[in-house]
Amino acid sequence: MTGGTREVEDLLRTLAPQVLGLLVRRHGQFDRCEDAVQEALLAAALQWPEQGVPENPRAWLLTVATRRLTDEWRSEHARRDREIAVAVREPAYAAVAPPADAEPAAGDDTLRLLFLCCHPALARSAQVALTLRAVGGLSTAQIARAYLVPEATMSQRIRRAKQRIEATGARFTMPSPAERDERLGAVLQVLYLVFNEGYTASSGPDLHRADLTGEAIRLTRMLHGLLPDDGEVTGLLALMLLTDAHRAARLGPGGELVPLAEQDRSRWDRAAIEEGVALVTEALTWSPPGPYQLQAAIAAVHAEAPSAAETDWPQILALYRLLARVAPNPMVTLNQAVAVAMVQGPRAGLAMLAPLAGDDRTAGHHRLAAVRAHLLELAGEIEAAREAYLAAARATTSIPEQRYLELRAARLAATDPPMRTDA
Repeated sequence: MTGGTREVEDLLRTLAPQVLGLLVRRHGQFDRCEDAVQEALLAAALQWPEQGVPENPRAWLLTVATRRLTDEWRSEHARRDREIAVAVREPAYAAVAPPADAEPAAGDDTLRLLFLCCHPALARSAQVALTLRAVGGLSTAQIARAYLVPEATMSQRIRRAKQRIEATGARFTMPSPAERDERLGAVLQVLYLVFNEGYTASSGPDLHRADLTGEAIRLTRMLHGLLPDDGEVTGLLALMLLTDAHRAARLGPGGELVPLAEQDRSRWDRAAIEEGVALVTEALTWSPPGPYQLQAAIAAVHAEAPSAAETDWPQILALYRLLARVAPNPMVTLNQAVAVAMVQGPRAGLAMLAPLAGDDRTAGHHRLAAVRAHLLELAGEIEAAREAYLAAARATTSIPEQRYLELRAARLAATDPPMRTDA
């Protein structure tokens, strides 16, 4: 089987948590298994694009990773006899790798791995970071950007988290119902961040990475199957489906970013929208509204509007106000400011943005500058809007977003000021 670099990357991201789960289930020692898998992935990334993808790629990765573990164990006298005996007794993948065409084991090792990474012995930030690395396949640099911390800091956090998992002696099994409920918040946050990184990549030439959004939706579907009566699990799945339904319309013919208001709604995935609307509507009838359900409800209002002009902004604003009470954070305020502007005028929205400039979490974020630019443009302050668009372009590391923001600034420089909308 042959494969280009992108196809190989997609395959490796899918296989990585499966291989890690199999190794941890057999050997324990999460920290060492994760290091071994990373070395196997690197070897595959270098060899497969040139030599072709092997007939059984998961078994190939397991073989290389297990050899890495065996080499390390051979250097440790206390473990030499036991580990070499395991390695010599049978081929590395014979006992741990199902046939390539076999169905995944019940419960899926990836889901077990997800809950293991969200072990209660870890701080929430460490749970999320470790899972993004081990299950989501994000690089340390991508995770660092998501948390607005230096890459070296995030690398240390992930290393300490792996060591802490090892020290707890945690078993590779699904947690008890009580433990599962304790870890669920971290699991949902992880899945949400993986989806967001895929839907709008934080850096690089591509706007979205369907491999990450697809994996986040797959894992959330599995979690929903395990916990069908949890309103927030249902809400998160609905939110992902409703958001991902826009994907085909987010890029223009030249690869340019198309904002929501300008998208061709005939290109939206109606099946995903119908499923997402049904999920959140049903969940809100029996579950207290949580942040994921409320975000899904907002996405549903957007999805059901026949056109941008017919969007029910008062309803969206009411939902954002409720969301701000349930789960206040700067990004909720940022989005709420847009809804306020659409209902009460851009000046009101700009007033809501003002405090965010003094918040360390958003002060230098490109989204704050971009929203401010949009509202300034609506208010007729063309030069200030142009400067804000350029500031946002300088702050983002996503090339499609950068090009879109620079284009908006260029268009403002070439046009006369529009009529003020809040006069």
